[in-house]
Amino acid sequence: MERRDLEPGSRGTGFAGPPAASPGGEDAQRRRGVFQSFRHFFIALQFFTRIPVTGRLADWVGFSPAMLRASAAHFPGVGWVVGGLTAAVFAGLLTLLPAQPAAPWVAAVLCTAFSVWLTGAFHEDGLADTADGLGGSVNRERALAIMKDSRIGSYGAVALVLALLCKVALIALLVQAGGLLLASAALFAAHVSSRLMPLLIIRTLPHVGDTPTSKSKPLAESITTSGLLAGLLWWALAMGLVVSLQPALHWAAAVLGALLGLAWMWRLLRRRLQGFTGDGLGATQQVCELAFYLALALAL
Repeated sequence: MERRDLEPGSRGTGFAGPPAASPGGEDAQRRRGVFQSFRHFFIALQFFTRIPVTGRLADWVGFSPAMLRASAAHFPGVGWVVGGLTAAVFAGLLTLLPAQPAAPWVAAVLCTAFSVWLTGAFHEDGLADTADGLGGSVNRERALAIMKDSRIGSYGAVALVLALLCKVALIALLVQAGGLLLASAALFAAHVSSRLMPLLIIRTLPHVGDTPTSKSKPLAESITTSGLLAGLLWWALAMGLVVSLQPALHWAAAVLGALLGLAWMWRLLRRRLQGFTGDGLGATQQVCELAFYLALALAL
């Protein structure tokens, strides 16, 4: 997950550190902590989506490399926005389209296109670069060099096409097998869950990108215990919501599928690169999202 078009300080607000401490006791410190979490969330939202954070909101949010690193805790929170909007688009389209067998496929294609547009194909780009770098039998140094190349190769093109086809087919299958409410809830939960998994990669593997020039390092070099707990809280609230809407054990199978996808990506990155890159994190999100849908479909 390397946002190549974003440099620290390139936002309209310029460089600004965390707000200075002020007196007020424990309650004031707690309020400052909450406000700081909101600031980190908005930084993550702007970094990972096309949703603009401008004007007075941007002035209030501020920016610093430390805040950018702290925003990693809110990857699953971005999943709330992307997943919620994608699910809303899917449900709206399926409600408006004629009740024909092709309707779920049309809605699945268009909501997938919407999610790709909303995120700027950020994670899909990481998947393609990772497939190009690790698809062949090249050594670690050559794989890292290939992953930095912005051009897409045959491995990346095939991986991207297959991932999008699988995503569309699985979404269409879920609505046909479980109904509109389940499929919409699955879209939401998959986006949140799949954005939690890269945090576990960051926590357990070292960053191995080209550190002098990599734009992912300030964001994804490491994550604190409190940051990981914040990400888990975002995820737990999302899963609590979908279980309340559709109480069933198949959600446990879906989460297990995402964890298996995480385990596969963790092993691949550790074996081939001895660590992670930003592209590897994007690929992890895509693999875990697909694994969530597949496991859920198998459990229905």
